[in-house]
This record gives sequence, C-alpha cells and structure tokens, in this order.
Amino acid sequence: MKHTFYLHSTKPQLSAFNIPMMKTNQILFALFAIFIITLLSACGSSSTPEDPMAQLSALKDQRASLESQIQSLEADLEAQGILERKLRFVSLAEMKPVSFKHFIDLQGQVDADESVAATSKMPGVLKRIHIRNGDQVKRGQLLAELDDAVMRSSLAELDGQLAVATDLYLRQQSLWEQSIGSEVQYIQAKNNKESLERSISTLKENLSMTRILAPTSGVIDLVLLKQGQAISPGIPLCNIVNLSRLKIVGSVTEAYAAKVKRGDKVQVYFPDMNKEIVTTVTHVSKTINPTNRTFAVECALGAGDFRVNQIAVMKIVDYHNPSAITVPVNLIQAGEEGDYIMVAEPSEKEGEAVARRVTIRQGQNYNGVVEILSGLKEGDKVIATGFQDVNTNETVLY
Repeated sequence: MKHTFYLHSTKPQLSAFNIPMMKTNQILFALFAIFIITLLSACGSSSTPEDPMAQLSALKDQRASLESQIQSLEADLEAQGILERKLRFVSLAEMKPVSFKHFIDLQGQVDADESVAATSKMPGVLKRIHIRNGDQVKRGQLLAELDDAVMRSSLAELDGQLAVATDLYLRQQSLWEQSIGSEVQYIQAKNNKESLERSISTLKENLSMTRILAPTSGVIDLVLLKQGQAISPGIPLCNIVNLSRLKIVGSVTEAYAAKVKRGDKVQVYFPDMNKEIVTTVTHVSKTINPTNRTFAVECALGAGDFRVNQIAVMKIVDYHNPSAITVPVNLIQAGEEGDYIMVAEPSEKEGEAVARRVTIRQGQNYNGVVEILSGLKEGDKVIATGFQDVNTNETVLY
C-alpha cells in the first residue's frame, strides 16, 4: 500500500490586520527588553555600593524615558484605531489681573485716649455728689463736695484775727511815720498781719480741695462711692471716658517689626456689631515687650456706638499689588525643577486642549491665594479641576 503525504506550508499569511499587530508586538517586546535589562542592571549593581543620589537620578531618568515611550505608543495605537481614545474632562480658569493684598492678622480692643478716674486731693467725707452714671460732664465741672464745716469755722476765726492784726498794723504804721514808737513794734505788727494772711490763703486752698472737679470732659462711666462715704487721694470717685477720642490698640509679633509702619491701611472688624471699617495706623511703638516679644500699634477710630475694651479684629495691609496674577494654593504642584501649574493650550479641535507644565515663582500667600510672580500671564488658562491626573502633552476636554 502506498501512502501519499501532503505537505502544507505553515508560513503565516500576512494581512492588513496583521501588520499593525506586528508593529505593536515589536514595541511591546522592546519595552519588555528594556525592563529586563533595567532589572538585570539593578540586580548586578546591588553587590557594588553606589551613591544613593546617583541611583535616584538614574531611576528618574528611566521613568521619564518609559513614560515618554508609553505616551508615544499610546498615541500610535490610538492613531491606528487599536486603542480606544479616552480624554479626561477638566475645567479651566482664565488668568486676569486682580488686586492682591497681604494682611497681618491680630486681635485688638477699643481704648479711650482719655479715660481717667476722678478722685479727691485730700481725705474727707463725701457731703454731696452731683453726678450720676451716664452724665456728660466738662473739664472743671463740680462732681462732688467733701464736708468742710471745720475748715470754714477755722477760716472765720482767722478772718477775725486778721481784722484785728490789720488794724494794729495800720495804727503802728501811722505812729512810725510820725516818728512815734519803736521800729520793733512796727515790724511785729506787720509780721502778724502777713502771717495771718498766709494762713488764710493756705486754708482757702485746702478748702478748694474739698470740691472734686472733673479732670477731663467725657461721660461718667461708673460712680464708685456714695454720699457719706470716706474718700482719700488715690481712691476714685468715678471714671470719666472721653468717647470722642477713641482708638484701637493691638499687639503685633516682633517678626513684623520692619513691615508695619505709620500710615498703613487697616481693616477692622467688630464681631459684636458685625461691622467693618477701614482706618490707618496712627502710632507704632518703638519698644518690644520682652515678655511676649510684641510691639503695640494704635489706629484712629471715628465716631460711632463703640465701647471701651470692645474686641476688634485687625488686619493690617503690609503688601498690596493692584494688578497681580493669583491662583488658589491647591493648584500648585511640586516638581524636580520647582513648583509648577498645569495649563491648557487650545488645540485645533473645538473643546480640546493640550496640557502643559509651567514652572512658576511664588510671591506672597494669604488666605489660600498665592501671588504668581513669573510663569503665568494674563489670558493663560489654568486647569482648575482634574489637574492631578493630567500629564504633560496630554489632550484633554474642557
């Protein structure tokens, strides 16, 4: 029996579909070969110590090379229709110049430029009080009187003695002018008269101290004593506050000593009143408090329903750029070449853009907003959302 054998060729038939697949397989094989070579190099070099920084730099270079090849391969496969094209959606924010201010935040309080206590210049008992809480008084106005009965009685007695001494002096002077009598008698009579006059003058001055006068104009804030109570120097009768000359006082940390100066703008917010005003720094202390390392600042406060010791939140403007490019701080990313921001450059297709990495230089930072000194300009479109997952040169939708 004869057996007939038929040989069939095993050579693959090429087709339009096989060609791109072969190209894809070749690229994948090349990437696999690079990975094996890298792995073998890492294993071979493990026995010999190297500089860790050099290893890190080499690995970063390899990663960048792989990322570039992956992006090129993905673009090639998308162009051939083998890999489905998927674009990420992002939102863009156009850069426009805005006014940017940096503030120094601190807590202050309302204080009166004139807030004094009215007290007596001598000890005594309060005979009469002429004021009540809330009264408006003027400087020099009578507030209260002390019991002066004893002093007035002594004054009446001295007045009688002075009258007699004056009469004797005038008689002795007349005799002396006629060369009658001795010079000693004349001098004694004159000395008695002048001594009584000085005593009366001192007593009248003490008598005036029994009247407590207002040391300044203002409002009676608090009457502390009552009629019949004793008072002495140093014990206040009441407090007088001049509400027409109020100010805001705060303490600034020593770190801002070179930045805060007289004339700086200040935004002041009163939480209790839910009110905000704008004023200026009128005084900057030249002394640093050694206890808390702060210095005092004062701001003018106009008329209003303000109260002494009222809390005031102060924001001193220490930097102002009227035309600044700003971005939220969360959009800034850190890279090998420095801080950068992802921006979008419009492509030929409507609604599509190409992501680019732009290195920036930061300026002042306040309340989550950063001033950009270089890297961005007016009209640039920054990727505001979705920037974390976007790579350089990637096409995105917006």
